[in-house]
Amino acid sequence: MFLGYNTNGFPHHSLEDAVGVLTGLGYQGVGITLDYHALAPGSRRLAEQTAWLKAFLVEHGIRSVIETGARFLLDPLRKHEPTLISPTAEERSRRVAFYRHAIDTAAELGADCVSIWSGTPRDGATEEELLGWLVEGLEETLDHAANKGVMVGFEPEPGMLIDTTAAFGRMLKRFDRPNLGLTLDIGHLQCMGEPIPESIETWADRLVNVHIEDMCRGDHTHLFFGEGQIAFDAVFASLGAAGYAGGVYVELSRHGHLAPSIAQRAKEFLSPLFDAIRS
Repeated sequence: MFLGYNTNGFPHHSLEDAVGVLTGLGYQGVGITLDYHALAPGSRRLAEQTAWLKAFLVEHGIRSVIETGARFLLDPLRKHEPTLISPTAEERSRRVAFYRHAIDTAAELGADCVSIWSGTPRDGATEEELLGWLVEGLEETLDHAANKGVMVGFEPEPGMLIDTTAAFGRMLKRFDRPNLGLTLDIGHLQCMGEPIPESIETWADRLVNVHIEDMCRGDHTHLFFGEGQIAFDAVFASLGAAGYAGGVYVELSRHGHLAPSIAQRAKEFLSPLFDAIRS
């Protein structure tokens, strides 16, 4: 297990500068959120950035994951749209195409996984229609990932169709693949009232990616550590007991105006917790 940081917490830095700062602070992993300034599909700098990042990660021994939660990359007016459950086939195809780009990028970089989510229900579609669209998009996405040798981590997200690990479990009864894992956000568990140690234990065999921040029950606001209700010593004890060996990535996108100092403070807060489970 190692500590990483998501570049969505560095919105005012170039990708190169963000990765450089995080490496200098001692983070061993970077979560790359694909966005306008970071490996965006169709970018004129895509090949250049990908080559630079691949070389940098190898040179410094840094692990990576690819994150797909950019707010307005695909639609400048609607946050996180389109999705796998958008009402038109054209919109859903655009999301699948974006996921294919993310998978191709992950394969090129040797990233541990690509994280995705379901999307928020809109326009009054029935649950059966939404699940049908979701499965259709997942089939194409997971087929492409399998061809590229890439793992996919599905993240339950508050407010979306698949919002809890329980909902994720119900989805698996309808659709599952060997390269479909779970991205577990610790704050989301707290927000949705899911017991954190028990959830980690239950899903240990599926975990391919972990996000971490503080949060309060019923409020999907990413908080700095110590400002919410999460007992982080229990979180890391549970991850250690589960044998989790992947990255634990800090998710503080709302703190981007203080990115370098927040990343340093997060490292100082979390490092003793890592040390405690290793001793």
